Amino acid sequence: MRAAPLPRLPPPLDVAVVFRALADPTRVRILHLLRRGPLCVGDLVAAIDVPQPKVSRHLAYLRRARLVDDERRGSWSFYGLAPGRGAFHRQLLALLDAAARQMPEAVADDAALRKLRAKGGCCPQHDRTRP
Repeated sequence: MRAAPLPRLPPPLDVAVVFRALADPTRVRILHLLRRGPLCVGDLVAAIDVPQPKVSRHLAYLRRARLVDDERRGSWSFYGLAPGRGAFHRQLLALLDAAARQMPEAVADDAALRKLRAKGGCCPQHDRTRP
């Protein structure tokens, strides 16, 4: 009897790609907000006060860097932090809050997100939890 094959682990993050992704303050702000849980594009637009096309472009960049995962909920896309894949990735996730503390915009982002969540978010799919 043959043993079941081991699941394939995702390859480690490309360090250069990750650092390029973190070179933009808007992407750091997005990652910081995603530490609070999955958000849709509309939530991010409202919280960081950046146009939707720009937020979508930053999310695509973060997805290519494998820092963000996306999930479809009906016609809405929700984004969340990718789970830590290795020591480098886990330490990077732990440093997001420290990095955000160096950015004055992050305090305003947090306040805007709390206010938005108190209203139930921007779309009807917020009541579902991420699998």
